[in-house]
Amino acid sequence: QVASFQGVAVRSLSTSSPHEHPEHGRLVYKGNLAKAVLGVRFFSYSTSIFNLFMMPYIILKTGIGFESLFVQAAFYGLIGFFTFVTPVTLHVLTKGYVIRLYYKDEMDTYTAITYNAILTEKVTVFHQKDVKIPDITKMFTTFYAKTKSMLVNPTLFPNPQDYNHLMGYDKSFYFNLEEEKEADERK
Repeated sequence: QVASFQGVAVRSLSTSSPHEHPEHGRLVYKGNLAKAVLGVRFFSYSTSIFNLFMMPYIILKTGIGFESLFVQAAFYGLIGFFTFVTPVTLHVLTKGYVIRLYYKDEMDTYTAITYNAILTEKVTVFHQKDVKIPDITKMFTTFYAKTKSMLVNPTLFPNPQDYNHLMGYDKSFYFNLEEEKEADERK
């Protein structure tokens, strides 16, 4: 008699957890707006492409023509604004949104997955020492990894210690009173 595996779940013999990535490390963060960001950007790109292909056809078929050069420039400027500026603005606002964040303990490196301009995943690898917290809170930036701004939601880290380590909050504070006195004396 031959056993059938139809409809039976087969388990993998892997020893790693489902949150381990062989190349990037342990999954420490997963953004909950990843699909929404991808969907909005895809919709914006698709409507812009549709607009680029349809506008010449609509202008030719309907005979939309303006006598005034100023009115023509205003009309085409408005169409161009929504065709090109909207996708660029969405890209600028969402390019730092972290979809997934992995941590590799042995190397103390993080791997952030974001979307690039053509909606594919972009990998950014950085060390914890490369993380800089902005002096002034910014709307779309939680931290800088080297020079790239990143946006994460601290409440979506399953383990708060991972967020604390990422931001450097687990390091002990060191105050050098001598340096402060010298800085005051120079003023």
